[in-house]
Amino acid sequence: MVSSSHEALHRIFQEDTGAIVRALRQLLGVPFPDASKTFVVSPDLTEIAPVERRVDTLLQVETKGDGTYLFAIESQSRRDPKKPAAWAYYLSYMHAKFGHQPVLIVLCPDEATARWAARPITLGIPDYPSMTVRPLVLGPGNVPVVTDAREVARDIPIAAFSAITHSRSENIDAILKVLATTLSSLDPVQGVIYAELVEAGLGNTPAREIWRDLMPALMNYFRSQQAQHAFAEVRASDLLRFLKGRGLEVTDEMRERIESCKDMDVLGTWVDRAATVSRTEELFAEG
Repeated sequence: MVSSSHEALHRIFQEDTGAIVRALRQLLGVPFPDASKTFVVSPDLTEIAPVERRVDTLLQVETKGDGTYLFAIESQSRRDPKKPAAWAYYLSYMHAKFGHQPVLIVLCPDEATARWAARPITLGIPDYPSMTVRPLVLGPGNVPVVTDAREVARDIPIAAFSAITHSRSENIDAILKVLATTLSSLDPVQGVIYAELVEAGLGNTPAREIWRDLMPALMNYFRSQQAQHAFAEVRASDLLRFLKGRGLEVTDEMRERIESCKDMDVLGTWVDRAATVSRTEELFAEG
């Protein structure tokens, strides 16, 4: 279960890994090449030595003719003077470790933070910087308000992200109504996934209560035992995909153990461990 608005912002792009490329093209006008494969990789950028550093979401994007990119996706709800240095570190370390071109994408739910995050980060002599970082920022100023049902149906992840980004908009009632109608027509499991992401993403705003009033059927389904099993299947599938992305071996016995687990707490523990274990067996350690 997604527990915070911070997590919901970037988790949308884990649910549909191709959505971030569409966002770059449609919302930022970045002419990114066609992707042949996009998948989640471990967000752990910690070195052997000491300081733990973890990007919110890390996607590997393989293009058809322009090489491989790593998208570091960060949720940022407020100014943080420590972040610029951390972002510069993420990019240089990713390039050194993986050898792919790194791209920093920052997701901001308010315009003031978006303007702050978009400022170039320069390291070195002011007029002769040794390194310049230019984050690509998605926020209320460049994410369109989506109130047309056809647009929502065309790209649900982008529509859900738009709803979260514009949670304080005067049009939020109309935004949420059309999104709720579309989600209610989806496969229940898929619909509930996005309903949960939107609810968490709206945070402690009046929009969250509007959303809860609009989605009683899906929310009741989510709370049912059937939904818990359905979500466990999705979580198990995500975990297996994540382990594969890290290049860890998964035996048939391990796969069966993961797929047969219906306990969301246990699956959550395994997902947390998956980012740092060196062997899949370590997921199942006691304690």
